[in-house]
Amino acid sequence: MPVSIISAKDAADLIPDGATVMFGGFMNCGGPKTVVDSLIEAGKKNLTLICNDTGLPGVGVAKLIENHMVSSLKATHVGLNPETGRQINAQELEFELIPQGTFVERIRAGGAGLGGFLTPSGVGTTVAEGKQVFNILGRDYLLELPLKAEFAILRGNMADKAGNIYYRRATRNFNVAMATAADTVIAEIENIVEIGELDPDMVMTPGIFVDYLVPVGGEK
Repeated sequence: MPVSIISAKDAADLIPDGATVMFGGFMNCGGPKTVVDSLIEAGKKNLTLICNDTGLPGVGVAKLIENHMVSSLKATHVGLNPETGRQINAQELEFELIPQGTFVERIRAGGAGLGGFLTPSGVGTTVAEGKQVFNILGRDYLLELPLKAEFAILRGNMADKAGNIYYRRATRNFNVAMATAADTVIAEIENIVEIGELDPDMVMTPGIFVDYLVPVGGEK
């Protein structure tokens, strides 16, 4: 069945103030930009962002931080965006630093319906604060809980009208896991083709996970 194809403005209208939103991408590689711009135009506020990083100044999700639209951030590093660090240090932005492997595994657990997982990453550091510790065969592990969101906004190179998505090379990064862990999935797509035109071997996110496609052309 075809999924809904909507504009970036319509996509932004779906997301209310205070929503929890996952954004795909790694240092803007494979990250959505068009829907981000529409969110800014719509003046959304008090968002919770779940993303690997907040990118480079003036690009993609970094602009949400710079426009003070984010109240809470869950990410693996923020060093590329000085404004993010400034807001964290000024206590203007609630921040949870998550080891990158733990980050993607929490998202995968959320998408798979798991109750969490055990990892040695973060034991003995501030990452362990407030978390249960289990000793298994003489080694300590943290219990990490699944991570989900109300919305995931992705960026794909190609999709068919059934929502099956292909990501070019490294742009797949966190998009694949995030597609499984959100109530509503919106994907910016550079090239939308008819059902049957996308080779099944190229499908990286099955259309069953996708609710909306946003055509954005091939801008870099």
